[in-house]
Amino acid sequence: MATVASRDIKDFVFEWEGKDRNGKPVRGEIRAVGENQVQATLRRQGVLPSKIKKRRMRSGKRIKPKDIAIFTRQLATMMKAGVPLLQSFDIVGRGNPNPSVTKLLNEIRSDVETGTSLNAAFRKHPLYFNSLYCNLVEAGEAAGILEALLDRLALYMEKTENIKSKIKSALMYPTSVIIVAFVVVAVIMIFVIPAFKDVFTSFGADLPAPTLFVIGMSEIFVKWWWLIFGGIGGAVFFFMQAWRRNQKVQMFMDRLLLRVPIFGALIEKACVARWTRTLSTMFAAGVPLVEALDSVGGAAGNSVYSSATEKIQQEVSTGTSLTAAMTNANIFPSMVLQMCAIGEESGSIDHMLGKAADFYEAEVDDMVAGLSSLMEPIIIVILGVVIGGIVVSMYLPIFKLGQVV
Repeated sequence: MATVASRDIKDFVFEWEGKDRNGKPVRGEIRAVGENQVQATLRRQGVLPSKIKKRRMRSGKRIKPKDIAIFTRQLATMMKAGVPLLQSFDIVGRGNPNPSVTKLLNEIRSDVETGTSLNAAFRKHPLYFNSLYCNLVEAGEAAGILEALLDRLALYMEKTENIKSKIKSALMYPTSVIIVAFVVVAVIMIFVIPAFKDVFTSFGADLPAPTLFVIGMSEIFVKWWWLIFGGIGGAVFFFMQAWRRNQKVQMFMDRLLLRVPIFGALIEKACVARWTRTLSTMFAAGVPLVEALDSVGGAAGNSVYSSATEKIQQEVSTGTSLTAAMTNANIFPSMVLQMCAIGEESGSIDHMLGKAADFYEAEVDDMVAGLSSLMEPIIIVILGVVIGGIVVSMYLPIFKLGQVV
Protein backbone atom coordinates (compact mmCIF):
# COMPACT_ATOMS: atom_id res chain seq x y z
CA MET A 1 0.00 0.00 0.00
CA ALA A 2 2.83 2.37 0.76
CA THR A 3 4.29 1.83 -2.67
CA VAL A 4 0.99 2.63 -4.38
CA ALA A 5 0.54 5.75 -2.26
CA SER A 6 4.04 6.97 -3.02
CA ARG A 7 3.29 6.93 -6.75
CA ASP A 8 0.35 9.28 -6.22
CA ILE A 9 2.58 11.94 -4.63
CA LYS A 10 3.22 14.79 -7.04
CA ASP A 11 6.80 15.93 -7.44
CA PHE A 12 8.16 19.25 -8.73
CA VAL A 13 11.26 20.57 -10.41
CA PHE A 14 13.48 22.73 -8.15
CA GLU A 15 16.31 24.99 -9.30
CA TRP A 16 19.13 25.28 -6.76
CA GLU A 17 22.40 27.13 -6.18
CA GLY A 18 25.12 26.36 -3.62
CA LYS A 19 28.74 25.34 -3.02
CA ASP A 20 30.40 21.93 -3.22
CA ARG A 21 32.91 20.43 -0.77
CA ASN A 22 35.71 22.57 -2.25
CA GLY A 23 33.71 25.78 -1.91
CA LYS A 24 33.16 26.04 -5.65
CA PRO A 25 29.81 27.59 -6.70
CA VAL A 26 27.52 25.04 -8.35
CA ARG A 27 23.95 25.13 -9.60
CA GLY A 28 21.44 22.79 -11.14
CA GLU A 29 17.93 21.42 -10.94
CA ILE A 30 16.39 18.42 -9.23
CA ARG A 31 13.00 16.72 -9.08
CA ALA A 32 11.56 16.28 -5.59
CA VAL A 33 8.38 16.50 -3.50
CA GLY A 34 9.47 19.57 -1.50
CA GLU A 35 12.39 21.75 -0.38
CA ASN A 36 13.29 19.50 2.55
CA GLN A 37 13.86 16.58 0.19
CA VAL A 38 15.99 18.79 -2.07
CA GLN A 39 18.16 19.90 0.88
CA ALA A 40 18.59 16.32 2.09
CA THR A 41 19.54 15.08 -1.40
CA LEU A 42 22.05 17.90 -1.94
CA ARG A 43 23.68 17.38 1.47
CA ARG A 44 24.14 13.71 0.69
CA GLN A 45 25.93 14.80 -2.47
CA GLY A 46 28.18 17.15 -0.48
CA VAL A 47 26.51 20.34 -1.66
CA LEU A 48 25.64 23.19 0.70
CA PRO A 49 22.56 24.84 -0.84
CA SER A 50 22.22 28.61 -0.62
CA LYS A 51 19.12 29.05 -2.80
CA ILE A 52 16.30 26.65 -3.68
CA LYS A 53 13.44 27.74 -5.91
CA LYS A 54 10.54 25.74 -7.30
CA ARG A 55 10.23 26.15 -11.05
CA ARG A 56 6.91 27.60 -12.10
CA MET A 57 5.18 25.53 -14.76
CA ARG A 58 3.27 27.48 -17.36
CA SER A 59 -0.08 26.20 -18.50
CA GLY A 60 1.27 25.31 -21.92
CA LYS A 61 -0.39 24.70 -25.26
CA ARG A 62 -2.33 21.67 -26.35
CA ILE A 63 -0.19 18.65 -27.17
CA LYS A 64 -0.42 17.86 -30.88
CA PRO A 65 0.56 14.69 -32.78
CA LYS A 66 3.46 16.66 -34.22
CA ASP A 67 4.83 17.17 -30.68
CA ILE A 68 4.69 13.41 -30.08
CA ALA A 69 6.46 12.77 -33.39
CA ILE A 70 9.25 15.19 -32.49
CA PHE A 71 9.60 13.63 -29.03
CA THR A 72 9.80 10.14 -30.54
CA ARG A 73 12.52 11.22 -32.96
CA GLN A 74 14.53 12.87 -30.17
CA LEU A 75 14.16 9.85 -27.87
CA ALA A 76 15.20 7.46 -30.65
CA THR A 77 18.25 9.57 -31.50
CA MET A 78 19.43 9.76 -27.88
CA MET A 79 18.93 6.06 -27.23
CA LYS A 80 20.84 5.18 -30.42
CA ALA A 81 23.63 7.43 -29.13
CA GLY A 82 23.76 5.42 -25.89
CA VAL A 83 22.08 7.93 -23.57
CA PRO A 84 20.19 6.15 -20.73
CA LEU A 85 16.41 6.18 -20.96
CA LEU A 86 15.71 8.29 -17.86
CA GLN A 87 18.36 10.82 -18.80
CA SER A 88 16.91 10.99 -22.32
CA PHE A 89 13.50 11.90 -20.86
CA ASP A 90 15.15 14.61 -18.74
CA ILE A 91 16.96 16.14 -21.72
CA VAL A 92 13.94 16.03 -24.06
CA GLY A 93 11.54 17.34 -21.40
CA ARG A 94 13.81 20.18 -20.34
CA GLY A 95 14.40 21.32 -23.91
CA ASN A 96 10.79 21.23 -25.08
CA PRO A 97 9.20 24.69 -25.51
CA ASN A 98 5.70 23.41 -24.63
CA PRO A 99 5.24 23.05 -20.84
CA SER A 100 2.41 20.57 -21.41
CA VAL A 101 4.81 18.20 -23.17
CA THR A 102 7.34 18.67 -20.37
CA LYS A 103 4.72 17.78 -17.76
CA LEU A 104 3.66 14.70 -19.73
CA LEU A 105 7.25 13.48 -20.09
CA ASN A 106 7.91 14.06 -16.38
CA GLU A 107 4.91 11.87 -15.50
CA ILE A 108 6.09 9.10 -17.83
CA ARG A 109 9.63 9.36 -16.46
CA SER A 110 8.35 9.05 -12.90
CA ASP A 111 6.45 5.87 -13.80
CA VAL A 112 9.48 4.35 -15.51
CA GLU A 113 11.69 5.31 -12.57
CA THR A 114 9.43 3.38 -10.16
CA GLY A 115 9.76 0.19 -12.23
CA THR A 116 6.92 0.50 -14.76
CA SER A 117 7.74 -0.65 -18.28
CA LEU A 118 7.94 2.06 -20.93
CA ASN A 119 4.96 0.77 -22.91
CA ALA A 120 2.84 0.54 -19.72
CA ALA A 121 3.78 4.13 -18.87
CA PHE A 122 2.71 5.22 -22.36
CA ARG A 123 -0.59 3.30 -22.08
CA LYS A 124 -1.57 5.53 -19.13
CA HIS A 125 -1.90 8.40 -21.62
CA PRO A 126 -4.08 7.01 -24.46
CA LEU A 127 -4.97 10.53 -25.57
CA TYR A 128 -1.41 10.99 -26.88
CA PHE A 129 -0.11 7.44 -27.38
CA ASN A 130 -2.45 5.16 -29.32
CA SER A 131 -2.41 1.37 -29.35
CA LEU A 132 -0.14 1.27 -32.40
CA TYR A 133 2.48 3.36 -30.60
CA CYS A 134 2.30 1.29 -27.41
CA ASN A 135 2.34 -2.04 -29.25
CA LEU A 136 5.49 -1.10 -31.15
CA VAL A 137 7.23 0.05 -27.97
CA GLU A 138 6.19 -3.18 -26.24
CA ALA A 139 7.57 -5.24 -29.14
CA GLY A 140 10.82 -3.28 -28.99
CA GLU A 141 11.17 -3.83 -25.24
CA ALA A 142 10.46 -7.56 -25.57
CA ALA A 143 12.98 -8.04 -28.41
CA GLY A 144 15.64 -5.74 -26.91
CA ILE A 145 15.61 -3.44 -29.97
CA LEU A 146 13.75 -0.47 -28.48
CA GLU A 147 15.95 2.18 -30.10
CA ALA A 148 15.50 0.61 -33.56
CA LEU A 149 11.72 0.45 -33.21
CA LEU A 150 11.56 4.00 -31.85
CA ASP A 151 13.47 5.10 -34.94
CA ARG A 152 11.01 3.22 -37.18
CA LEU A 153 8.09 4.65 -35.21
CA ALA A 154 9.45 8.18 -35.53
CA LEU A 155 9.82 7.74 -39.30
CA TYR A 156 6.26 6.45 -39.54
CA MET A 157 4.86 9.38 -37.55
CA GLU A 158 6.85 11.92 -39.58
CA LYS A 159 5.52 10.53 -42.85
CA THR A 160 1.96 10.39 -41.50
CA GLU A 161 2.08 13.99 -40.26
CA ASN A 162 3.60 15.04 -43.59
CA ILE A 163 0.62 13.58 -45.49
CA LYS A 164 -1.83 15.27 -43.09
CA SER A 165 -0.16 18.64 -43.53
CA LYS A 166 -0.20 18.33 -47.33
CA ILE A 167 -3.92 17.54 -47.39
CA LYS A 168 -4.64 20.42 -45.02
CA SER A 169 -2.62 22.79 -47.18
CA ALA A 170 -4.53 21.64 -50.27
CA LEU A 171 -7.88 22.30 -48.57
CA MET A 172 -6.87 25.44 -46.67
CA TYR A 173 -6.51 27.74 -49.69
CA PRO A 174 -9.97 27.25 -51.24
CA THR A 175 -11.64 27.21 -47.81
CA SER A 176 -10.05 30.49 -46.73
CA VAL A 177 -10.85 32.16 -50.05
CA ILE A 178 -14.50 31.05 -49.86
CA ILE A 179 -14.81 32.41 -46.31
CA VAL A 180 -13.26 35.75 -47.29
CA ALA A 181 -15.49 35.95 -50.39
CA PHE A 182 -18.60 35.35 -48.28
CA VAL A 183 -17.60 38.11 -45.85
CA VAL A 184 -16.93 40.53 -48.73
CA VAL A 185 -20.29 39.75 -50.37
CA ALA A 186 -22.04 40.19 -47.01
CA VAL A 187 -20.40 43.60 -46.51
CA ILE A 188 -21.45 44.67 -50.02
CA MET A 189 -25.00 43.48 -49.42
CA ILE A 190 -25.36 45.19 -46.03
CA PHE A 191 -23.56 48.51 -46.60
CA VAL A 192 -23.06 49.17 -50.34
CA ILE A 193 -26.24 47.99 -52.06
CA PRO A 194 -28.61 50.03 -49.79
CA ALA A 195 -26.80 53.21 -50.91
CA PHE A 196 -27.40 52.29 -54.57
CA LYS A 197 -31.02 51.49 -53.75
CA ASP A 198 -31.62 55.07 -52.52
CA VAL A 199 -30.13 56.45 -55.73
CA PHE A 200 -32.20 54.14 -57.95
CA THR A 201 -35.43 55.10 -56.14
CA SER A 202 -35.02 58.69 -57.36
CA PHE A 203 -34.86 57.53 -61.00
CA GLY A 204 -38.59 56.89 -61.14
CA ALA A 205 -38.21 54.02 -63.62
CA ASP A 206 -38.55 50.26 -63.51
CA LEU A 207 -35.31 48.50 -62.53
CA PRO A 208 -33.88 45.49 -64.43
CA ALA A 209 -34.58 42.03 -63.03
CA PRO A 210 -30.91 41.36 -62.00
CA THR A 211 -30.86 44.64 -60.07
CA LEU A 212 -34.14 43.82 -58.32
CA PHE A 213 -32.79 40.38 -57.41
CA VAL A 214 -29.58 41.85 -55.89
CA ILE A 215 -31.56 44.51 -54.00
CA GLY A 216 -33.90 41.81 -52.66
CA MET A 217 -30.91 39.79 -51.45
CA SER A 218 -29.50 42.93 -49.87
CA GLU A 219 -32.74 43.59 -47.98
CA ILE A 220 -32.65 40.03 -46.63
CA PHE A 221 -29.04 40.49 -45.48
CA VAL A 222 -29.79 43.86 -43.85
CA LYS A 223 -32.83 42.54 -41.98
CA TRP A 224 -31.59 39.06 -41.07
CA TRP A 225 -27.81 39.38 -41.00
CA TRP A 226 -27.62 38.13 -37.39
CA LEU A 227 -29.70 35.07 -38.28
CA ILE A 228 -27.66 34.34 -41.41
CA PHE A 229 -24.27 34.54 -39.68
CA GLY A 230 -25.51 32.82 -36.53
CA GLY A 231 -27.28 30.10 -38.50
CA ILE A 232 -24.27 29.36 -40.68
CA GLY A 233 -21.91 29.38 -37.69
CA GLY A 234 -24.21 27.18 -35.59
CA ALA A 235 -24.84 24.78 -38.46
CA VAL A 236 -21.10 24.38 -39.11
CA PHE A 237 -20.41 23.85 -35.39
CA PHE A 238 -23.14 21.25 -34.84
CA PHE A 239 -22.30 19.51 -38.09
CA MET A 240 -18.61 19.19 -37.10
CA GLN A 241 -19.62 17.87 -33.67
CA ALA A 242 -21.97 15.31 -35.25
CA TRP A 243 -19.25 14.32 -37.73
CA ARG A 244 -16.81 13.80 -34.88
CA ARG A 245 -19.12 12.01 -32.43
CA ASN A 246 -21.83 10.24 -34.45
CA GLN A 247 -20.64 7.08 -36.17
CA LYS A 248 -23.36 7.09 -38.84
CA VAL A 249 -22.65 10.70 -39.80
CA GLN A 250 -18.94 9.96 -39.85
CA MET A 251 -19.40 6.94 -42.13
CA PHE A 252 -21.67 8.92 -44.48
CA MET A 253 -19.26 11.86 -44.73
CA ASP A 254 -16.20 9.65 -45.17
CA ARG A 255 -17.93 7.81 -48.02
CA LEU A 256 -18.98 11.13 -49.53
CA LEU A 257 -15.46 12.57 -49.31
CA LEU A 258 -14.06 9.60 -51.23
CA ARG A 259 -16.51 10.32 -54.07
CA VAL A 260 -15.93 14.08 -54.31
CA PRO A 261 -14.38 14.97 -57.69
CA ILE A 262 -10.63 15.72 -57.57
CA PHE A 263 -10.38 15.87 -53.76
CA GLY A 264 -11.83 12.37 -53.39
CA ALA A 265 -8.90 10.84 -55.29
CA LEU A 266 -6.47 12.78 -53.10
CA ILE A 267 -8.10 11.57 -49.87
CA GLU A 268 -8.22 7.99 -51.16
CA LYS A 269 -4.51 7.96 -52.02
CA ALA A 270 -3.67 9.44 -48.62
CA CYS A 271 -5.75 6.80 -46.82
CA VAL A 272 -4.10 3.99 -48.80
CA ALA A 273 -0.65 5.43 -48.07
CA ARG A 274 -1.33 5.61 -44.31
CA TRP A 275 -2.95 2.15 -44.26
CA THR A 276 -0.05 0.43 -46.02
CA ARG A 277 2.56 2.42 -44.08
CA THR A 278 0.99 1.46 -40.75
CA LEU A 279 0.69 -2.25 -41.56
CA SER A 280 4.24 -2.29 -42.93
CA THR A 281 5.60 -0.69 -39.76
CA MET A 282 3.68 -3.03 -37.46
CA PHE A 283 4.57 -6.18 -39.41
CA ALA A 284 8.26 -5.22 -39.63
CA ALA A 285 8.30 -4.81 -35.85
CA GLY A 286 7.28 -8.44 -35.44
CA VAL A 287 3.68 -7.79 -34.40
CA PRO A 288 1.42 -10.68 -35.54
CA LEU A 289 -0.76 -9.84 -38.53
CA VAL A 290 -4.14 -10.23 -36.81
CA GLU A 291 -2.98 -8.13 -33.86
CA ALA A 292 -1.41 -5.53 -36.18
CA LEU A 293 -4.71 -5.04 -38.01
CA ASP A 294 -6.23 -3.75 -34.73
CA SER A 295 -4.27 -0.52 -35.10
CA VAL A 296 -4.26 -0.21 -38.89
CA GLY A 297 -7.91 0.71 -39.48
CA GLY A 298 -7.96 3.71 -37.18
CA ALA A 299 -4.61 4.93 -38.48
CA ALA A 300 -6.04 5.29 -42.01
CA GLY A 301 -8.10 8.27 -40.83
CA ASN A 302 -11.28 7.21 -42.63
CA SER A 303 -14.14 5.14 -41.20
CA VAL A 304 -14.64 3.37 -44.54
CA TYR A 305 -11.14 1.90 -44.29
CA SER A 306 -11.60 1.25 -40.57
CA SER A 307 -14.74 -0.80 -41.22
CA ALA A 308 -13.07 -2.67 -44.08
CA THR A 309 -10.06 -3.45 -41.87
CA GLU A 310 -12.32 -5.10 -39.30
CA LYS A 311 -13.69 -7.42 -42.00
CA ILE A 312 -10.15 -8.12 -43.25
CA GLN A 313 -9.07 -8.99 -39.72
CA GLN A 314 -11.98 -11.40 -39.30
CA GLU A 315 -11.18 -13.16 -42.59
CA VAL A 316 -7.44 -13.35 -41.86
CA SER A 317 -8.11 -14.82 -38.41
CA THR A 318 -10.07 -17.67 -40.05
CA GLY A 319 -7.19 -18.57 -42.40
CA THR A 320 -7.83 -16.36 -45.43
CA SER A 321 -4.74 -14.83 -47.00
CA LEU A 322 -4.22 -11.09 -46.56
CA THR A 323 -4.40 -10.46 -50.31
CA ALA A 324 -7.71 -12.33 -50.65
CA ALA A 325 -9.20 -10.48 -47.66
CA MET A 326 -8.09 -7.12 -49.05
CA THR A 327 -9.54 -8.03 -52.46
CA ASN A 328 -12.90 -8.86 -50.85
CA ALA A 329 -12.92 -5.43 -49.17
CA ASN A 330 -13.05 -3.88 -52.66
CA ILE A 331 -11.48 -0.55 -51.63
CA PHE A 332 -7.80 -1.09 -52.46
CA PRO A 333 -6.18 -0.30 -55.84
CA SER A 334 -4.98 -3.24 -57.90
CA MET A 335 -1.36 -2.16 -57.49
CA VAL A 336 -1.57 -2.54 -53.70
CA LEU A 337 -3.19 -5.95 -54.05
CA GLN A 338 -0.53 -7.16 -56.48
CA MET A 339 2.33 -5.92 -54.30
CA CYS A 340 0.74 -7.55 -51.26
CA ALA A 341 0.42 -10.84 -53.16
CA ILE A 342 4.08 -10.68 -54.17
CA GLY A 343 5.00 -9.92 -50.56
CA GLU A 344 3.07 -12.93 -49.29
CA GLU A 345 4.71 -15.24 -51.83
CA SER A 346 8.21 -13.96 -51.11
CA GLY A 347 7.78 -13.56 -47.33
CA SER A 348 8.44 -9.82 -47.42
CA ILE A 349 5.01 -8.24 -46.88
CA ASP A 350 6.44 -5.38 -44.84
CA HIS A 351 8.90 -4.46 -47.60
CA MET A 352 6.31 -4.55 -50.40
CA LEU A 353 3.72 -2.62 -48.39
CA GLY A 354 6.41 -0.06 -47.57
CA LYS A 355 7.11 0.35 -51.29
CA ALA A 356 3.38 0.80 -51.94
CA ALA A 357 3.23 3.44 -49.20
CA ASP A 358 6.21 5.27 -50.78
CA PHE A 359 4.45 5.26 -54.15
CA TYR A 360 1.15 6.63 -52.86
CA GLU A 361 2.86 9.23 -50.67
CA ALA A 362 4.61 10.47 -53.81
CA GLU A 363 1.22 10.46 -55.59
CA VAL A 364 -0.21 12.64 -52.80
CA ASP A 365 2.68 15.08 -53.20
CA ASP A 366 2.10 15.33 -56.95
CA MET A 367 -1.66 15.76 -56.57
CA VAL A 368 -1.28 18.50 -53.96
CA ALA A 369 1.12 20.37 -56.24
CA GLY A 370 -1.29 19.98 -59.15
CA LEU A 371 -4.32 21.04 -57.12
CA SER A 372 -2.56 24.18 -55.92
CA SER A 373 -2.03 25.34 -59.51
CA LEU A 374 -5.51 24.19 -60.61
CA MET A 375 -7.55 25.76 -57.80
CA GLU A 376 -6.23 29.29 -58.29
CA PRO A 377 -7.82 29.96 -61.72
CA ILE A 378 -11.05 28.16 -60.71
CA ILE A 379 -11.42 30.29 -57.58
CA ILE A 380 -10.62 33.47 -59.54
CA VAL A 381 -13.34 32.63 -62.08
CA ILE A 382 -15.91 31.92 -59.34
CA LEU A 383 -15.11 35.15 -57.50
CA GLY A 384 -15.19 37.06 -60.78
CA VAL A 385 -18.66 35.72 -61.61
CA VAL A 386 -20.08 36.48 -58.13
CA ILE A 387 -18.55 39.92 -57.56
CA GLY A 388 -18.76 40.87 -61.22
CA GLY A 389 -22.42 39.84 -61.35
CA ILE A 390 -23.23 42.09 -58.39
CA VAL A 391 -21.36 45.04 -59.92
CA VAL A 392 -23.02 44.64 -63.34
CA SER A 393 -26.47 44.33 -61.73
CA MET A 394 -25.91 47.61 -59.90
CA TYR A 395 -24.74 49.44 -63.02
CA LEU A 396 -27.53 48.28 -65.36
CA PRO A 397 -29.92 51.06 -64.18
CA ILE A 398 -27.17 53.62 -64.77
CA PHE A 399 -26.86 52.44 -68.36
CA LYS A 400 -30.60 53.19 -68.76
CA LEU A 401 -30.26 56.61 -67.18
CA GLY A 402 -30.38 58.30 -70.60
CA GLN A 403 -33.76 56.78 -71.34
CA VAL A 404 -35.15 58.05 -68.02
CA VAL A 405 -33.89 61.57 -68.71
